[in-house]
Order: sequence, then structure tokens, then C-alpha cells
Amino acid sequence: MYEQWPFFRTLLSNMDMVLAKSDLALASRYAELVTDRKLRQKVFSMIDAEWHRTSDALTLITGAKQRLEGNAEMQRSVRHRFPYIDPLHHLQVELMRRYRAGDGGERLQRGIHISINGVAAGLRNTG
Repeated sequence: MYEQWPFFRTLLSNMDMVLAKSDLALASRYAELVTDRKLRQKVFSMIDAEWHRTSDALTLITGAKQRLEGNAEMQRSVRHRFPYIDPLHHLQVELMRRYRAGDGGERLQRGIHISINGVAAGLRNTG
């Protein structure tokens, strides 16, 4: 299917791009916002396992040993975005932590919205 069906090849290409843009270390920072430790570990371990299963399956099907291997320009573009996007992620986690702790207010909400928009713009999709 991968070799002969353009739809399937495009689907896997999109999956490759999404995996390349994802960062499990950052995802774990967001997971820290869940106060129930057992629930956090249960859900995040499922996400982590599924990410790895998906990545392994994609590698098996395509033969690519690294994400975006067939698209050097996109690979470079995604890699160069992270240093600019990562601080926004960390800021967003902190702002959300403060909001959930009751330190709400219009200014804090605006900061969360701006960080969401910044991450989405940096990733060049909806985030």
C-alpha cells in the first residue's frame, strides 16, 4: 500500500510530520498539570507507549530511520523551530499552573491565549 497508493503514502507522510513536531519531554511537562499522580502516570504512559508504537510502525513501513528522512528541508525547518517554540511551551505550562491554582485574571488568560497562538504559529498548524 505504501509503495502504490498515494493516499496511504500521504497519510503516513503527515503522520511522520506530526511525530517530528512532537516532543514527549514537553508533553510530560503538560502532564504535570494533572494533580492526580496515578491518573497522570496512567494516561501519560499510554500516550508515551502509543507514540512509540506509532513511530516504530512508521519506521517499519517506510524504512526511514529518522523522522522526515525523505524531506530534508522540512526536517531542518522543524528542528530550527524548537529553540523558539520551547520557551513558549514552558511559559504556557507555568501560566496554566497559575491559572489552575486560582491566580486567574484577564491578564493571565491573555498570556495563555498568546502562548497557544505562538506555539501554533511556530509549529505551523493548530498546535
